[in-house]
Amino acid sequence: MSTRDMSRREVLKRGALGGLGLASMGSLAGAMDLGSAFAAREGAGAVLPTALINAAKKEGQLNTITLPVDWANYGEIMNTFQTRYGIHITDANPNGSSAAEIAAIKNLKGLNRAPDVVDVSASWAATGATGGLFIPYKVATWDTIPANMKEPTGLWYGDYYGVIAFMSNNSTIKHAPKDWSDLTSPTLKGQIALGDDPRKAGEAFAAVFAASLANGGSLSNIEPGINFFSKLKKSGNFILSQALNANFAKGEMGVAIRWDYLLLAARDGFKNNPSVTVNIPLHGRYAGPYFQAINKTAPNPSAAKLWEEYLYSDEGQLLFLKGYTHPARYADLAKRNVIPKALAAKLPPASAYAGIQFASLAQITNAQAVLQDQWGPKVSGN
Repeated sequence: MSTRDMSRREVLKRGALGGLGLASMGSLAGAMDLGSAFAAREGAGAVLPTALINAAKKEGQLNTITLPVDWANYGEIMNTFQTRYGIHITDANPNGSSAAEIAAIKNLKGLNRAPDVVDVSASWAATGATGGLFIPYKVATWDTIPANMKEPTGLWYGDYYGVIAFMSNNSTIKHAPKDWSDLTSPTLKGQIALGDDPRKAGEAFAAVFAASLANGGSLSNIEPGINFFSKLKKSGNFILSQALNANFAKGEMGVAIRWDYLLLAARDGFKNNPSVTVNIPLHGRYAGPYFQAINKTAPNPSAAKLWEEYLYSDEGQLLFLKGYTHPARYADLAKRNVIPKALAAKLPPASAYAGIQFASLAQITNAQAVLQDQWGPKVSGN
């Protein structure tokens, strides 16, 4: 989301998500179109407990937080859920962060406007779990969520992940950057921006991690990434403005470094105004997941559970895929051949995601500490 981050995800206890089977996502195709897939899901929806559906409808309300409509296709997901079940969704603080989501659970406890569910980055999923803020819940499709994307008791579970990418404005950037080294070009002075401050936004944090991997660093050493952005800042290439779609469209920056799914969706949304190019960097391919969890004191607990059931249904996961994310249950969807051909054809080639790396929670925690200590003095000045 605009900022959705660290500051928006024990995550990968095994330290990697390579077993998700997404390397072949660009070439796999199903025999169904979206309409057929969703119609099939309608039938499958009957297996959900009638009591849960009725209880959720009786509550009639779901409080979400920090789900921008242009983030991971959440706009369509929320609209479809509301239409399907007649449950109104309120989305507080759409451009907030994972930190803000966890803070809201704490600060709004006991109030009707407290968030029922959150979608947060790894470290904040761990923070919420260890802080006793979540209630365990296992959706009907639990067994098809990869083991390294879920907490065993159901306190949190990954819904999708993204990979850091570049988007450049074709009218102002003559040579679209294809790798991190391209960002040092003198022609990009005042043109490069992140989605937010990496000290609070997981997406921006991931960008610094990716830059580190491309510049001699590792999942255990983020400092080369910080030094890289320091170099870009000193050269005048990197600016501290937020690379949100509206700012990008106004020409406030020419290169945005964000999650691939946000940039690919933005490309579609711009409709060539402006015309843009989206590239996954050749080196430093870093990926990060987001995690769902239910507030232990959710004012609408049944609606919260039904929301999770919907997100992890075939339909919900395909809607995430439609938004260019890498859904948690992708391997299962592909195995059962239910990914529509038209949807598969729009995805980037599998080669663009070769060699992606995921950090463990310990590595993320260590990197955050280094970033908190060095980003201000070296890059932002505060």
